[in-house]
Amino acid sequence: MSGPQGSRFARWHIEPQREEEQEAWLVTYLDMLTLLLVMLVIMLAMAGKGDAKQNEQTALEAASLTAGEQVVALQSSASPIPSIAPVPSPATDVETEADEVARSVADLALGEDIEVIVNDGSISFRISSEILFGSGRAELEDAGLDVIDRLVPTLAAGRYRIIVEGHTDNLPIQTERFPSNWELSASRASSVVRYLQLADIEATRLSATGYADTRPIADNTDERGRASNRRVELVMRTEPDKP
Repeated sequence: MSGPQGSRFARWHIEPQREEEQEAWLVTYLDMLTLLLVMLVIMLAMAGKGDAKQNEQTALEAASLTAGEQVVALQSSASPIPSIAPVPSPATDVETEADEVARSVADLALGEDIEVIVNDGSISFRISSEILFGSGRAELEDAGLDVIDRLVPTLAAGRYRIIVEGHTDNLPIQTERFPSNWELSASRASSVVRYLQLADIEATRLSATGYADTRPIADNTDERGRASNRRVELVMRTEPDKP
């Protein structure tokens, strides 16, 4: 437009700037902020307790992050998560205690009258019935009481179950009190359990079982083998009972 009217409108006309020129300062600002954040991440990584490889990896990862991701990384590195030490399981504690009991029992001087058998999950104390009881009887003899007294401190010190097993030979018995070896073996085991309870061992840890002649450890065809089979075994369970 020419003439005076065109000059009048020319005073109010503003040439629009390009969008690139308006945002040039913002790009420069973001670049500077990114460099500052990268330097802070590198300094934090170098000040940590990790080794050189870990620090180098952290710096490389930080350099590849955007400005927003670097802010999140800084917040995470400022509050490290403490490591939690593993808690031993109950099963591990039981196994350790059982090993200690086995070692302590092996060091005891229980005498030749008590045979100690260490098995997987149990420790057995085997005593000949000839020492504990008279022939065909279930009352503990004085000599038998002395033998059991040697075992009481060891049994009382633990917290394991104690199963008293009565065993006989294969010769039949038929009396008014003991119609068979089942009654004889069970009565002998019960006598030992009653004495252990009198010795202040918790009744909840004790049980009595009679096996008669069903679990021989020697040949019943001769007297020596039958004498070995006539026995009482105090089995201390060193592992928890399975449900």
